[in-house]
Amino acid sequence: MAKVPGLAKAFAGCLRVVEMDNWDCDLLDLVEQAHLTFKGKSDGGTAFGALKGFLDVRYGTRDGSACAEFSWEGHDENDPVCGRGWAMIGTAGRLVGHFYIHNGDDSAFACERG
Repeated sequence: MAKVPGLAKAFAGCLRVVEMDNWDCDLLDLVEQAHLTFKGKSDGGTAFGALKGFLDVRYGTRDGSACAEFSWEGHDENDPVCGRGWAMIGTAGRLVGHFYIHNGDDSAFACERG
């Protein structure tokens, strides 16, 4: 089993998606609590609205800050979807980033622990 990189530890866990620019708060928790989860050296998951997906994560740095870049695939209302995104540790312990749906919408987001 490969060792979990140090940068991955900064992101590890389940973070609650608290806001997205292109979807209002009422939609976020439509099916389950909106979240972004990072685990292990490259795994994770996400859910918001009717979308649920699995992440393939790579950790590194962007503009001198720790960054998690990911591709994802899953389902939105039973339709297969995929995309990409990134997240950085922002101010006050928030995670901020951008989520892209291939051939679809995209949105900035913010997550909080707890």
